[in-house]
Amino acid sequence: MFNTKFKIVSVALIALMAVTATSCTDDLNTSPIDDDVETSESVYTGPDKYRQVLAKLYAGFATTGQQGPAGDPDIQGIDEGFSSYLRQLWVAQEIPTDEAVVGWNDPGLPSYNYQGWTASNDFVMGLYSRIYYQISLANEFIRNAKGNDNQQVQQYLAEARFLRALSYWHALDMFGGGVPFVTEDDPVGAFQPEPIGAQELFNFIESELKAVVGDGENPATQLLPDPQQNDYGRADKAAAWTVLSKLYLNAEVYIDEARYDDAVTYANNVIDQGGYTLESDYGNLFRADNHEANGVIFAIPFDGVNTQTFGGTTFIAHAAVGGSMNIQNFGLDAAWAGHRVTPQFADKLDNGDRFNGYMTENPDGDDEIYIPGGYQSGSGYTNDWSPADAPPLVSDNNDDIYTGYFYVNSAGVEFKFKANQDPNDWTENWGDNEGDGTLELGGDNLVAQKPGLHKVTVNLNDLTYEVEIANKQNSLYTDGQEKEIPSVKELAEFTNGYALSKWKNITKNGQTGSDLTFVDIDFPMFRLADVYLMYAEATLRGNSGDENKALTLVNDLRERSYGSDIANISSSELTLDFILDERARELHWEAHRRTDLRRFGQYTGDDYVWAMERQGSKQEPEPMKNTEIFPIPCFGCEL
Repeated sequence: MFNTKFKIVSVALIALMAVTATSCTDDLNTSPIDDDVETSESVYTGPDKYRQVLAKLYAGFATTGQQGPAGDPDIQGIDEGFSSYLRQLWVAQEIPTDEAVVGWNDPGLPSYNYQGWTASNDFVMGLYSRIYYQISLANEFIRNAKGNDNQQVQQYLAEARFLRALSYWHALDMFGGGVPFVTEDDPVGAFQPEPIGAQELFNFIESELKAVVGDGENPATQLLPDPQQNDYGRADKAAAWTVLSKLYLNAEVYIDEARYDDAVTYANNVIDQGGYTLESDYGNLFRADNHEANGVIFAIPFDGVNTQTFGGTTFIAHAAVGGSMNIQNFGLDAAWAGHRVTPQFADKLDNGDRFNGYMTENPDGDDEIYIPGGYQSGSGYTNDWSPADAPPLVSDNNDDIYTGYFYVNSAGVEFKFKANQDPNDWTENWGDNEGDGTLELGGDNLVAQKPGLHKVTVNLNDLTYEVEIANKQNSLYTDGQEKEIPSVKELAEFTNGYALSKWKNITKNGQTGSDLTFVDIDFPMFRLADVYLMYAEATLRGNSGDENKALTLVNDLRERSYGSDIANISSSELTLDFILDERARELHWEAHRRTDLRRFGQYTGDDYVWAMERQGSKQEPEPMKNTEIFPIPCFGCEL
């Protein structure tokens, strides 16, 4: 358990040393006699020293203490790996939603599966403590930097103000109004901070972010750098614009005031002034070299050698692997076998409602489908079937290389290729006896390993074929996994629930990361794709956005994901319900889902209920009536 008393204290300089202050003379303004004692006066002496302390502020989102991976933690009373800022944020944003379940039994964690926490839950307290520890670090930095007129230090000050605003936004989003409020103007040392209302905290976050980008009444002395002009992993104006857009998009939830037009404004800034482009390969955004991926606005960097922690992306990557999943395919040394997805979320990834027309049933009624077309006197692939049947494969270049699509609504469905146009004649059909990608007449059925739309390529020149899931967002792992999760008590068995293979400690060229335990995968906290979808949503909710632009942005994402315009939508299909589902497809397991479901009124209540949400066990407290926000922790209370 945590310490029974929580204090907001000055905790600066932890990146360099432990601060000790004693008065051994009558002159309280003198520096310590002991040369080994470090104080703010001796540390904040120049831009290089400020930069070192600023590094601790950034590292606070990734690391858990003064040495890696564990041994000298920032926060006492909780497993150090659990105390990671990013790990706590991810758990709070994903596990209580339809996107993830967890099978571990660590104290307080199982109740996250069904929103059954209490004010003394270890993980609720860990999230709260980590947020306020980070705020305390930023306050101390800001307190010292405000009096320094060096231009470089003033830029560092702008970054610290951004980081503090980011953590206060997390506090507002997670805990609502009534949280403690402390700034650089409060006294140093232990004291009882005053709570702040949601409106006042919203205003503070807004004013701080606008100040560091040069908007509002009180712009900062030195602004954040322009987009993409700061070091990778550090904040620039685009990062602040993104948080402002998120703040305004959720304003109706936070303060009961619609600010959607403001969300459009700042999303537009990122899109039109940021200079970002979408990463062409969705998977590259979650690999060991994703620092090279396009479209990342603000990332939390991780390095298997220099940033070792059992939180962060090391946690996200390892916890997702279990069952029959081969750890070598993920660049890992072990499978932690923790996280899977609910069946309701799995259905969103396969887009079945859009692609039923790409399914052809075997006329014999067996659990198989067949792809029309095949080897037919050199005439290519033809199809005279009804509209409910799969479209034919076609050769765009008349080179006997044919492509097309088919859809299945579950994993394990069998299929093969046929040549005869007669739907009742399967005499000439083609399968694969050896599973080597080569077709044989009358060969064995092929198997679709995932639900969803599949892209097919058949080369008649050498009778080879290739089948892949069309939507690159769909990383469902189904081999040996059951889609359904019988009950919360069955979560410990990893094969209950589909897994995900989204995060891999392998580069885009197939090289394993620098360490098998501690991954090289950076966490893309804010991405261009997220901003595209925020713009589209704010346009539909507000009055100032361009609906044609919104549609184009959404279809840009879908073309990137599918590799063609097969999944593009029309203007009539661009609805709020569609956007919520598209955010799940694009941004799942990136710590957005809880906030999104709240904004759409689907996080609690009966409009949308998913597996696990209402399945509390006798060993856990009953779900709270109000789980929209987490309770402010009760340190020292009994469960």
